[in-house]
Amino acid sequence: MPQVFAGTKTRATLRWVRSPIWLVLVAALAACSSPQETKPQVEVLQKIPHDTSAFTQGLELVDGVLYEGTGLEGESTMRALDPATGNVQKKVDLPQELFGEGITVVGDTIWQITWQNGVAIERDRKTLNELRRVSYEGEGWGICDDGQRLIMSDGTAKLTFRDPKTFKETGSVQVTRAGQPLTQLNELECVGGKVWSNVWKTDEIVRIDPSNGQVSGTYDLSSLKPQGDVDVLNGIAHIPGTDEFLVTGKNWPTIFRVRFNGMGQD
Repeated sequence: MPQVFAGTKTRATLRWVRSPIWLVLVAALAACSSPQETKPQVEVLQKIPHDTSAFTQGLELVDGVLYEGTGLEGESTMRALDPATGNVQKKVDLPQELFGEGITVVGDTIWQITWQNGVAIERDRKTLNELRRVSYEGEGWGICDDGQRLIMSDGTAKLTFRDPKTFKETGSVQVTRAGQPLTQLNELECVGGKVWSNVWKTDEIVRIDPSNGQVSGTYDLSSLKPQGDVDVLNGIAHIPGTDEFLVTGKNWPTIFRVRFNGMGQD
């Protein structure tokens, strides 16, 4: 009898192990016993005060000065900030009719573009005073300097390459994510041969390879968004010599010093 009982139990056990229900339970238990730990995509290292009157359109850190371009008709400015405190050290106003957009530093000058005015303003970096204006076709959203050329966005999926001295167009590339065009590319930052971009109306920053236009990383910054009815994330400045960035939003009360962890799936 002991041998018969043992055999019966063994056959019953084998039938249970082969059961699809058992396999599902094993998988569920395994998932519960060893949870997948994931790091947040953005690590906040420091919080810096930010002027909530600043409708941020461009942000760039050079030689210890944080330059900020702001927008809206009649309210657009070009500013120089103390990156440690967020204090405005210098500010000039744009003419009432101009709607300021992205900015980028090129040597001793700053290029500041405008939204629908078709005007790019070249400024003296020390005084922020206007040196000259050049015209371009289409809208202006974001701009950055990769050391060889200017790269500019216009709200579409296109990035336009421009000569840093003449501002003339020298080429372009279409941006895609997972094979689909990615539009509404906003504020830009050129870092290490890649272009980092805010995506308007989202909490995302994407990293783009300008050689082929493909998005190589997507980062979710929704955890930084202030509570209440606030405007969108916009403004990204690389901190030279580090893997850190300063990011903020339009009229946000805070500039965040952050480090991006891992890479978003595209």
